[in-house]
Amino acid sequence: MSELILHHYPLSPFSEKIRAMLGYADLGWQSVQVLERPPRPLLAPLAGGYRKIPVAQIGADVFCDTRTISREIARLSNKPELVLENCSDQVQAFVREVDLDIFLACIISAGNLTLLRKVLKTASWTELVKLLWDRVRMGSKARVKTHSPRQMKRMVRDHLDRLEAMLDGQPFLFGEHPNAGDFSAYHSLWFQRDLAEQKHFSRYPGVNAWMDRIQAFGQGEPREISGQDALNIASAGAPRTLPASNHDSDLLNRVVTIAPDDYGRDPVTGTLVASDDREWIVVRQEPSLGNVAVHFPKQGFIIKAA
Repeated sequence: MSELILHHYPLSPFSEKIRAMLGYADLGWQSVQVLERPPRPLLAPLAGGYRKIPVAQIGADVFCDTRTISREIARLSNKPELVLENCSDQVQAFVREVDLDIFLACIISAGNLTLLRKVLKTASWTELVKLLWDRVRMGSKARVKTHSPRQMKRMVRDHLDRLEAMLDGQPFLFGEHPNAGDFSAYHSLWFQRDLAEQKHFSRYPGVNAWMDRIQAFGQGEPREISGQDALNIASAGAPRTLPASNHDSDLLNRVVTIAPDDYGRDPVTGTLVASDDREWIVVRQEPSLGNVAVHFPKQGFIIKAA
């Protein structure tokens, strides 16, 4: 069992991306189930105002966004192909496209009665209304280019056509073995195929076989713990040794805010203690925990002096 703790919920697409990576990496991990929307009182002391899911934790170090989480999985499992920056320029360009525009098109166009019934198995009608209202409010503050429902459906079909062609003659999108590009494409299609059970997937045998290969890796070896257990683990530890900083010298050791630049743009405030070409690390002081180091990727986030 690794020390990695994943704060997630079952229907979260980005959580499914990380769960699939954990299966490919064949890691044991500790699982904390969280609500689909804030407030999350047992996660807030760790991640501050950050609202997106999943969040990962190792002791008193907290990792926001799947980019930083995947780097930890790669480090623990010695699978560098899970780190996007280790992949080719072709893979990185592909991921930039599928992680936002294609992802949103898949999620928004997936809505149907099948998906609604599955959501209602985990939440009441009252909770569903609160969830939808939360997502509407989050969307109203987003900085994301929107498309019409017809355009989004066409984007999904074009994306599936493209993947079907990429998979002609090879088991994974970029060759004989999966990499960060496969997992970035997988989770939004999981939401469409496995949760919403969209009928158009029957026309894409290559995509179906590829998704089945990823799912055959499993999800590692999770062990359920409580949110309080995760807080106790953070309280008992201290943030790990900081990496060398070679960026943002004017902001180091100052109080800053860091937030996503697309949607869910709630900021986290802390002291910037490390900055390199890939990530920022801020330290937050929590009365019940002591110091907590929160890691953010640079791509997709913005930093400001507080």
